[in-house]
Amino acid sequence: MSLPQYTRYKDSGVQWLGNLPTHWKVWPFKQLVDIQNGADHKSIEQSEGFPVIGSGGPFSFASDYLYDGEAVLLGRKGTIDKPLYVTGKFWTVDTMYWSKIRPGICGKFAYYTALTIPFDYYSTNTALPSMTKSALNAHLIAYPPSEEQAAIAAFLDHETDQIDVLIAEQEKLLSLLAEKRQATISHAVTRGLNPDVPMKSSEVEWLGDVPAHWEIRRLKSLSHLVTSGPRGWSERISETGSIFVQSGDLNDSLGIEFTSAKRVLAEDDAESARAKLLDGDIVVCITGAKTGNVAVCSSVPEDSYINQHLCLVRPLRNILPLFLGAALKSTVGQTQLLLFQYGLKQGLSLDNVKEVLVALPPLLEQEAILSFLSVETKKLRLLSEAAEQAIILLKERRSALISAAVTGKIDVREHHAVQAVAA
Repeated sequence: MSLPQYTRYKDSGVQWLGNLPTHWKVWPFKQLVDIQNGADHKSIEQSEGFPVIGSGGPFSFASDYLYDGEAVLLGRKGTIDKPLYVTGKFWTVDTMYWSKIRPGICGKFAYYTALTIPFDYYSTNTALPSMTKSALNAHLIAYPPSEEQAAIAAFLDHETDQIDVLIAEQEKLLSLLAEKRQATISHAVTRGLNPDVPMKSSEVEWLGDVPAHWEIRRLKSLSHLVTSGPRGWSERISETGSIFVQSGDLNDSLGIEFTSAKRVLAEDDAESARAKLLDGDIVVCITGAKTGNVAVCSSVPEDSYINQHLCLVRPLRNILPLFLGAALKSTVGQTQLLLFQYGLKQGLSLDNVKEVLVALPPLLEQEAILSFLSVETKKLRLLSEAAEQAIILLKERRSALISAAVTGKIDVREHHAVQAVAA
């Protein structure tokens, strides 16, 4: 889509605004909105009523409201770069600002302008990003006449809605590809590759039938070491030392992000030897939000150790680590790890991990299954990467379009008129 520029421009004198249409003004953001503090909602929280809005949108209800009308919400602490546009009665939390739209100002224009604020530039705290009201109020913005504000807002509503639809389609595709990947792995490690092979009952309800020549084995019989990392090593974290693998270093593709892991000063003792990773080891997260996640150490780059929230499984020589890792990552493996956590129990014990059942084919068949999965998951990974790149480009296009429109780099007045006629 090619859009015209305005006929005449002037230097705004503001670096991030650049040249503006000659009839536009430079105003502080406070001329568009009257910024107010949010408030703690806990004393008025209930199961229904008025929406309580945080940086991610509505998340609860309250018996009272702070404001009734059109408003732009801005982050004060934490997530500060996600302005929200709301209408009607609402309450917003004490880590947010809410703002009244000033008379004569188009609320949606104020919102789209807020999206262009360089929040990183103004943030006052790197550990917990924060925005001051004074910084928001003083931020210089481009101010067009009221009728142009409305035209710009209507144009951006239409265009961003279309872009958001495209983004949603790509996100749905990513979800479907992830489901396809999981289904492909699960079928291969529980049913094999030959659809005509004789089957037998596993006598396990959630496992179903397996190839007749496969064994059903518990993980403890397929490994000669199942252990966890040592406690208290968080005090040994350092800028130097050995790699210290934690739950967050396990990715969702059976891998470990060694390069971004923290470092630890390990001792030369039995505890360190037990927690040291070797090529072919399998790592299972046993506590925390990522409980059940699995990774295979195909190649350990240097001395590396696991922390207490991870379980190390060292397979027997006749078991291919990638096959065992895929089995644990499959729907069947994940179902078992989930069932072990049923009820009030938090996390997994080493005994839980040892008791996981695995459908085990002969070694040559393990190799064939892994070759098949390598090809198929690569296809799915390439499709996922293409979808992720499409989302990045669409979001960049969305941001660029908003910035261009609210700073007068494009003239959307005629385009908006055409949209209105078409509607």
